[in-house]
Amino acid sequence: MYKKNPIFSFFSSVKLALFTLCILALTSIIGTIIPQKKSMDWYVQNYSEATAKFFQVLSIPDMYNSWWFLGLLGLLSLNLIACSIDRFPGVWRQVKADNLAIDLKRLPKMRLNANWVSNKSEENLSTALSNKFSSNGWKTKQRSRDDALLLFAQKGALSRTGVYIVHTSILVIFLGAIIGTLYGFKASIMLPETQETSIVFQTGTGKPIELGFTVRCDRFDIEFYDNGMVKTYRSKLIVTENGKVTMEKSIVVNDPLHYRGLTFYQSSYKGYREFLLTITDQESNVAETVILPFQEQKPLTKHNATIGIINAQAMGETITNMKIWFKNDSGPASKFWVDAGDHVTIERDGKKYTIAGKQMYATGLQVAKDPGVWVVYIGCGLMLLGLYMAFFMSHRRIWLLIRKGNDETTVLMSGNTNKNKIGFETTFDALSTKLKTCDIN
Repeated sequence: MYKKNPIFSFFSSVKLALFTLCILALTSIIGTIIPQKKSMDWYVQNYSEATAKFFQVLSIPDMYNSWWFLGLLGLLSLNLIACSIDRFPGVWRQVKADNLAIDLKRLPKMRLNANWVSNKSEENLSTALSNKFSSNGWKTKQRSRDDALLLFAQKGALSRTGVYIVHTSILVIFLGAIIGTLYGFKASIMLPETQETSIVFQTGTGKPIELGFTVRCDRFDIEFYDNGMVKTYRSKLIVTENGKVTMEKSIVVNDPLHYRGLTFYQSSYKGYREFLLTITDQESNVAETVILPFQEQKPLTKHNATIGIINAQAMGETITNMKIWFKNDSGPASKFWVDAGDHVTIERDGKKYTIAGKQMYATGLQVAKDPGVWVVYIGCGLMLLGLYMAFFMSHRRIWLLIRKGNDETTVLMSGNTNKNKIGFETTFDALSTKLKTCDIN
């Protein structure tokens, strides 16, 4: 008798799979409860110095990249591969089996059976039954066996492979994650309004990463609820490459910008004590934008004027409105209030100016490159397919044994399934009723 290799038996065992999955689930809970990728000082302040050192030894702060967590994933991968190698050949033999070579003595012993007789010839009866099978979605094969004619039809043979498609999907997802780890990165940047960058900084290490193009934050807008809580914030990003604008997009949370394999997510913001003012001469349509510190003046070269912020009102750290001081060549300065994000029109010496003002912000962007994401998506699709096949499909088989007697032709209908036996019994009974009463003339 063939004896399996004990090492192979260990790696292909179901017990190992259950053990590995339980450990992965428990450690994932730990990684969810304990914040990841914080500084050592943060863990010391929140857990104590001894606990923080223990975390560092086990790589808890970066658990999902730790050697032992990756080792568990590798062990699960080996288990899935070994299990599939061990069991899939037998399943495939069942899928490709010659069901017309079945021992005829097994047919009457099957749990589902139906018998009837006909005065039609064996040939005419087999043709009529085959046609009736086809009209109900069953494709038949036939073969002469022991002075009888055996018909066979099946559905869902490939459903037996569903569990192995799930195994493959997990390996594909792991492969996508590996590709993303090796060739991708996660980074961030705090980008002030009107400024641009071609560099982002890798999360955790702070390593600068060249983008190969430039991203500019043209404008940042924020809205609040009446109670002062943030309602939404939005960044207008401009992508330029080789001196040309190649893309524009206003991003919000859950609606990022995608460009050249990189994804820019709106993640945070930062308010400054500076103000962003835009002054437009309505007659000439000449506009000038300046960044103005609080309670300071700045000349407007395009308008031969001076502007400043002399007062402001705030809700928390957010400026809600500001008092602007504006003066051109002659006359006393104009002083007026402007709501943040709004504008006013003033008239001086026959000229009309539109002045818009807002607090200056920096948009916090998270930047991700993950070339393995499509591999992960493919793996998820395979998993859904495999789970559907494994849980909602079954391998249903039906045999019809037609035997010619002296004065009549007998029919034995037998069937079995590997799952959902109650549902198949209903299908079998309905189909046998149709076959018994089918018109064979």
